[in-house]
Amino acid sequence: MKETRESYPMIVLASGSPRRNRMLETLGWQFVAEVPDIDEIILPGEKTEDAVVRLALEKALEVAKKHPECLVIAADTVVRLEDEVLGKPADRSEAFHILTRLSGRTHEVFTGVAVVMGKRKAAGYERTFVKFRPLSPEAIEAYLDCNDSYDKAGAYGIQEKGSLLVQSIRGCYFNVVGLPLFRLSCLLEELGLHLEAQWRMGI
Repeated sequence: MKETRESYPMIVLASGSPRRNRMLETLGWQFVAEVPDIDEIILPGEKTEDAVVRLALEKALEVAKKHPECLVIAADTVVRLEDEVLGKPADRSEAFHILTRLSGRTHEVFTGVAVVMGKRKAAGYERTFVKFRPLSPEAIEAYLDCNDSYDKAGAYGIQEKGSLLVQSIRGCYFNVVGLPLFRLSCLLEELGLHLEAQWRMGI
């Protein structure tokens, strides 16, 4: 018997990110988005990879309280340069400072991903190394004029005009965009939604 779309749970994306929305749309999945109300704070002494997993799980569990019958997907992305986490810039001056620091250097992007379905849950993270090309102050100012920086960790978006900032990456590209799809797929398998089911969710 062929499984129908109704055989699969309704999906809720616990995020307001338009980039994460677009990635799920490309999979053909039907979903609704809901922004979780949590404090996105890294605790003193907390490892970056532990922090993104914890925050992603907190987001998923918060939204799952309102949607106990649904599959809830959440993620949290941060950029780390050496041992310092770089968040979303508050203004143009901070964005300029962040991009100046990233210029010509390699930084790390961490994304924690969590999925919750009923009483079942799974979470993990992905790490990608990104190397920036050397940037002049004039080039940074021109990029900031594109208004492509302000809602993104590390003050850039690799999938848009910020692609010209990047010399190379090592690891998952989708992680840098904000939702590592391979990691998400593996976590869904832990909940019993195997790869063949994941494709059928879009039919």
